[in-house]
Amino acid sequence: MTDTHDTARDWRDTVFLPKTDFPMKAGLPQKEPGILAKWQEAKLYDRLRAARRGREKFILHDGPPYANGDMHIGHALNHILKDMVCRTQNLLGRDAPYVPGWDCHGLPIEWKVEEQYRKEKKTKPVLTGAGRDEAAVKAFRDECRAYAQRWVDVQRSQLKRLGIMGDWDHPYLTMQKESEAVIVAELLKLAEAGNLYRGSKPVMWSPVEQTALAEAEVEYEDITSTQIDVAFEIVESPNCKKVSELLNAGWRVSAVVWTTTPWTIPVNQALAYSPTAKYRIVAEGGARVAYLVADDLWENHFYKRADAFDGPVHYAEPLDAYPGGADSLINGADLAGTLARHPMHHLGGFYAAPRPLLPGDFVTTDSGTGLVHMAPDHGEDDFDLCKANGINPVFAVMNDGRYRDDWPWLGGADERRMSVINPKFNAPDGPICSDLREAGALLAASADYAHSYPHSWRSKAKVIFRCTPQWFVPMDKPLADPDAPTPVIEHTPGADTVGHAAGIPATLRERALAAIAATPFYPPKGRNRIGSMVEGRPDWVLSRQRAWGVPITLFVRPDGSYLQDAAVNARIVAAVNAEGMDAWNSANKVAFLGEGYDPAEFDMVTDILDVWFDSGCTHAFTLESGRWPDLQWPADLYLEGSDQHRGWFQSSLLQSCATRGTAPYKAVLTHGFTMDAKGMKMSKSLGNTINPLDLMRDYGADILRLWALSVDFTEDHRIGDEILKGVADQYRKLRNSFRYLLGALDGFDEAERVAVADMPELERYMLHLLAELDAKLRAAVKDFDFNSYTRLLSDFANNDLSAFYFDIRKDCLYCDVNPATGWQSDKRRAYRTVLDTLFHALIRYAAPVLVFTAEEVWQTRYPDSESVHLLEWPEVHEQWTDFRVLLRWSDIRPWRKLANEHIEVLRREKVIGSSLEANIEMLFPANPYDREVERLKTIDLKEVLIVASATVGVTQSGDFKVTVTKTTNHKCGRCWRLLPEVTADGELCGRCAEVVA
Repeated sequence: MTDTHDTARDWRDTVFLPKTDFPMKAGLPQKEPGILAKWQEAKLYDRLRAARRGREKFILHDGPPYANGDMHIGHALNHILKDMVCRTQNLLGRDAPYVPGWDCHGLPIEWKVEEQYRKEKKTKPVLTGAGRDEAAVKAFRDECRAYAQRWVDVQRSQLKRLGIMGDWDHPYLTMQKESEAVIVAELLKLAEAGNLYRGSKPVMWSPVEQTALAEAEVEYEDITSTQIDVAFEIVESPNCKKVSELLNAGWRVSAVVWTTTPWTIPVNQALAYSPTAKYRIVAEGGARVAYLVADDLWENHFYKRADAFDGPVHYAEPLDAYPGGADSLINGADLAGTLARHPMHHLGGFYAAPRPLLPGDFVTTDSGTGLVHMAPDHGEDDFDLCKANGINPVFAVMNDGRYRDDWPWLGGADERRMSVINPKFNAPDGPICSDLREAGALLAASADYAHSYPHSWRSKAKVIFRCTPQWFVPMDKPLADPDAPTPVIEHTPGADTVGHAAGIPATLRERALAAIAATPFYPPKGRNRIGSMVEGRPDWVLSRQRAWGVPITLFVRPDGSYLQDAAVNARIVAAVNAEGMDAWNSANKVAFLGEGYDPAEFDMVTDILDVWFDSGCTHAFTLESGRWPDLQWPADLYLEGSDQHRGWFQSSLLQSCATRGTAPYKAVLTHGFTMDAKGMKMSKSLGNTINPLDLMRDYGADILRLWALSVDFTEDHRIGDEILKGVADQYRKLRNSFRYLLGALDGFDEAERVAVADMPELERYMLHLLAELDAKLRAAVKDFDFNSYTRLLSDFANNDLSAFYFDIRKDCLYCDVNPATGWQSDKRRAYRTVLDTLFHALIRYAAPVLVFTAEEVWQTRYPDSESVHLLEWPEVHEQWTDFRVLLRWSDIRPWRKLANEHIEVLRREKVIGSSLEANIEMLFPANPYDREVERLKTIDLKEVLIVASATVGVTQSGDFKVTVTKTTNHKCGRCWRLLPEVTADGELCGRCAEVVA
């Protein structure tokens, strides 16, 4: 007898085997550079612009990264998000150009060039003040420019490698001559309208960098400082009877101040009290020494500090605790007119003048002593209160943080002089505390006060508040109309809008807050964040005392006023446009002023502009200038990290509101910071930084893009090896879905296409799901919800396609066709029609996310076509929406899942090898499952469940029951289904016999 297994026919040549050149292994790090080179050769960005020309525009204005150092993970996330915005808008058919830019001026680059000078032992030129050498300054600027350009080129190459599509050959740079000219023109708009002023007030100052800093250039760090309590002996108190009586009785009564900046005591000029607080006189008893402290603070704050210190306070009690003592509680308002003397009054001169006690509404009794020492040079409240009382700054601290040479205490003659931010200078055993102790005025001192303190984000050194002459834009002065040549507004206190027929709010703060209220923020909490910052911010400090930046191009008279002349300003702007910032030099002074002015009557300002003013003007020289004709003002979107609420978002808002009355953007999108896998901030010192260049080398740019678009970027988020492995697995599943589609559609021809109305119900169900997906993706694009966008795409591919639709229809795909004759069933034709529809939709949806892979997929199927990135959003047809079909299959799918769970039990127990070997019986209670039973009976359930047989019935027991057994049927040699009609393993089932006949 012949063994049928030896002679069984091999039916493989009669089935459809998916075929594609698209590999399962991605090899992205090796493949992506070649795809990128093809895009560049084909000028893909230019072709896209031409294809979208004349369409509705969508303008994302690029916030400029700083041209200093390699791209980091924050850059990568930021630019991937921007690329996603522009690509999705272009996909929707809009004209969404992207012009990248860089911020090139500023101190970090100066520092790097100065470091190079030191390495080469070159003499650093005098950049500001007396001795400034303009030729040397120009040479220094040239080196700064070269340094910035080098890093622009490096970062440009790195960002292009990420697949970011933009006008890389024509980026905007703040150091371009044309850009500098517009920055100057924007400054002079403010000047011509009188919306600038020069004043001396405390600003944040870096003694290390020797320049003023803006709030956006400062970061706060936790430190431990010296805290001291200092006695200011009261010499008279005409309105406080109790203090006067003690003084007349020979007591020494001192007002006690507490501070964490001992270095400001040498510049003290007054004390502040709260007129609504209660103060207590505490005494040393028989020593006839008393101290004035807030009642809420004397015992648990002041006395605890004094008791822990080896100082003059040995035992303190309220004055009325002693025999014959008077009532010790006094009202703060009674301190009006009180005078004290500085602890160092014996030095004479500045220190000889009595220090008045002044009422201050900012004084609280939360901590300290309830009395605040006032140094108008070094505090905003100090400055305002002292100025209101005729007390002026003395400018005792120099640019480098030391007291000036002629200062009587710790000045140039004292060898102990050092920078005021030096911890040794402020220490309990340092020169200030030592001198105060010797004077008998140091009541407590300890180096244990933990608090948050501002540091320069560049040098990481502590900053100080220092009163210096600076240029400001006022926040609360009614501004002139943006186009008006001179100030025209008269302010009426309490008026809502003054002097603006168009309804523009009067002050810059009001304009900015109105613009914030009118702007959508994503996420919405961004509005509150920037709003609170603008609401409480001081006047905008524009000036910096450095060299590498756009000059403040003003001519100043001896009285401090500046020239407001449109013709002069036009000549300045034209010169800067031709020569760049170096045009602002003394050689051009006569030419700038023209015949109408005497050059001897004017000085040229040598300060430069705050770099945030530079970047705040990018909307003007990029969107409005015409240098990039595809752009327009205002931008539809600004997108940056959440730190830019106090940075670029705010500087752009203030600059535009001051000159145009409104914001330069229609919406603002913010992302959080990237943390390591443990949620810790990345730091070189911790060794937990992740280099995106390494990630692209190891994984490829598409994996990095998929990570960036999968996380909830609106919050702080994480990245690490395990996270990236998960992303790589997500990518693999998406790639395999495309590979399946390519293979399943091999040889697909338009003649196969089936009308929707003629399709089986499962195909119509899938088209409905695709229509739903399309609507959800559109909504995600509208809301910039890219995390949801990517998740929806992945879930659809994995759950609805691979695990459901592809699984059910694979038998139909492989076996409902005769490759030799070309015959195929109508069901298979419908399936391939839907697969083609899915392919064209999914490749478009995926293209903004997986830019390289989408191109690879598209070119695999259409090797002679243009790029996938020139395509538009897929069209969704109305007939795809069928809620009746949706409801039916929404009821069916949970039962399929339940059946698979029961089948899986037998697979794990190795009773069966695959679901095709299973018989399944599902028995439902008669009520309330009648509808489910009827629906399951109307479909080919064994095909949906991929089993040998499936029956559905009703049980009277009242319990739902699923029974799975191993079939005894034989296996078809062609389709491998186990069916009762197959007489022996290897024989054909009826369907297969008919197909191959």
